[in-house]
Amino acid sequence: MSEIVTVGLDLSQDLFQVHGADGEGNAVLRKKLGRAQVLEFFASLSPCLVAMEAWCGVHFRWRKLATLGHDICLIPPAHVKPFIKRQKNDAADAEAICEAVHRPNLRFVPVKSEETQGVGLPPSGGPISVLVHDGSLSYGWGGRRYGPEARRPVGRSPVP
Repeated sequence: MSEIVTVGLDLSQDLFQVHGADGEGNAVLRKKLGRAQVLEFFASLSPCLVAMEAWCGVHFRWRKLATLGHDICLIPPAHVKPFIKRQKNDAADAEAICEAVHRPNLRFVPVKSEETQGVGLPPSGGPISVLVHDGSLSYGWGGRRYGPEARRPVGRSPVP
């Protein structure tokens, strides 16, 4: 078996897809891992380049893998999409991530430390209450309304 130089890791809720490639870009490893198996798998792997799609929870995984000696790259999902060769699934995503990381003009997402990642959250860690233009309160991140004011019409009431 050839030495794994690059690993594309597609993260999902419970199962993670790993795609390993050698120095020439040939697929050496395709494996599906459970959440508990990821760290022990990468601990047994010699240090290599690990590429992942960037999303809010990936910074935690990055910090764990960086302690094992791997080089980590975070790629925006929009830059991975053009490299998907067949239908969209976890295996195809992992392969596309592995291929996209070697493109010369690719921009990577800067990794956030634990302190930086928590700066944008409210002190309670929950949703923020915002006063909307019509004077009602909006709860949640997307300006969605919950509770009694969710049924109240927004804007001017019709003239009787």
